[in-house]
Amino acid sequence: MYIPTVFRVEDPERLHEFMEAHSFALLISTLDGVPFATHLPLLLERNAGPHGCLVGHIARANPQWRQLHGQQVLVVFSGPHTYVSPTWYEDDNVVPTWNYAAVHAYGTCSVIDDPEAVMRAVASLVAIYEGTRPQPWPFDPSSAFAQSRVGAIVGFRVEISRLEGKWKLNQNQPQERRDRVARVLAQSTDPDARAIARLMTEGRE
Repeated sequence: MYIPTVFRVEDPERLHEFMEAHSFALLISTLDGVPFATHLPLLLERNAGPHGCLVGHIARANPQWRQLHGQQVLVVFSGPHTYVSPTWYEDDNVVPTWNYAAVHAYGTCSVIDDPEAVMRAVASLVAIYEGTRPQPWPFDPSSAFAQSRVGAIVGFRVEISRLEGKWKLNQNQPQERRDRVARVLAQSTDPDARAIARLMTEGRE
């Protein structure tokens, strides 16, 4: 990913927090020499290896998994994003832009086709996403229902070899311009715009 120095985020803790908060990601690999991508939720194991490990599953009917094993893959985590109008700068000789935050994870993918291991991965994902609900869905991996479904999916792990973080938040503009943009975004009805405003004022309140 192209990242000018002023937009680069390298703190592993911050990148991991972002990946967990925006865990519906894009898995990109090649299939028969052509780029192929799948949108899916992923579980981050922070302490597995130097940069962590990603665990997920994919539909067996999806051809992507058949050539995943051993591949170098890219996983994209997208966060809040919003348009920035040049009128908000209250200045001349400025142009429109887009503010956003994203993390790219690179690593080697391993396919998990053992039903018990796949079921453990599914149970972990369910626990994460159901755990905060007032009435969590009661998932029983040993039930006949769960056992009948596990054959329809294939698990995988991505051992992360490199992480890239990009927080593009007008850092290349004078502080007074950034403050004006943040004030406008903070008043927006768009949740993404308000989230970008919070990122722009992080550490300055």
